[in-house]
Amino acid sequence: MSETTIGLRVRRAGPLALLQDAGRFGVRRLGVTQGGPADPHAWAWANRLAGNAWGAAALEVTLGGLALEAERELLLALAGADLGATLDDAPLTAWRSFRMRPGQVLRFARPEAGLRAYLAVAGGFRAQAVLGSRACVVREGLGGHDGRGRPLADGDRLAVGEAAGQGDEARLAPPEQRPDYRVPPRLALIPGAQIAEFEGASLHAAFHRDWTVDDRADRMGVRLLGPPLRCRVETLVSEGLGLGAVQVPPDGQPIALLNDRQTIGGYPRLGALTPLSCGRLAQCQPGQRVRLGAVPAERALADYRRFRARFA
Repeated sequence: MSETTIGLRVRRAGPLALLQDAGRFGVRRLGVTQGGPADPHAWAWANRLAGNAWGAAALEVTLGGLALEAERELLLALAGADLGATLDDAPLTAWRSFRMRPGQVLRFARPEAGLRAYLAVAGGFRAQAVLGSRACVVREGLGGHDGRGRPLADGDRLAVGEAAGQGDEARLAPPEQRPDYRVPPRLALIPGAQIAEFEGASLHAAFHRDWTVDDRADRMGVRLLGPPLRCRVETLVSEGLGLGAVQVPPDGQPIALLNDRQTIGGYPRLGALTPLSCGRLAQCQPGQRVRLGAVPAERALADYRRFRARFA
């Protein structure tokens, strides 16, 4: 890493700031999970506003507490949660690009709406790829800014791409693309292979009752609290788990698995949340209410293709 490529210095790391590209694919057979942005919608918009192509590495800032100082002129973009961001103590709104000059300090306070903000820099953040990706997975010690799966720490310095100081600094995401994270979301779920094994009353409750986001939530998964779901099959031979799999353990409280999930599991599954619904769930604070809505796989695929086409 040469001195001339350094763009930002970490003055205060906060609880969890991770470098994430689109994710690590093709290695689940080795027991390696995908990583990548917990909220792909906000991550993609941050990169779009910074002028980056799909897949560029950006910072995922969870819960705030991060302070970054610019060491050169930079064009950046911020999207996702409102974490009380300020630039030299002036409020900085999300879903827009902005410029930092040497010595300026970007700070994140605490969550006001949502949990995760995404910070992209023109040219992308540079880091060594591990198994084909820069996605940081702390549990597996892979990827991230140092290749060892470490969250940012005080004093770390972040390398940036060649386009870091160039481009239009007035980009703004359209209003319809900026979610209100305070509104209880309806999460699209593709019914799974075991759904017929759940009792009728449980299936009715699953899709007609509110669920509360538990405080037991991280990048591996989010536990939902509500009416216990009863399944005639309690355990299965372990099978592969995709993004969004909604497992139901014996206590009947479902767990939606996210980017850093384990690769196999043996609990029956209600189905799988779509990638965009996973991202919306990842922005829910503990205590927020959500609803599940069944959607056919064909519709979910069409919705995701429309999302990706915007960033092609």
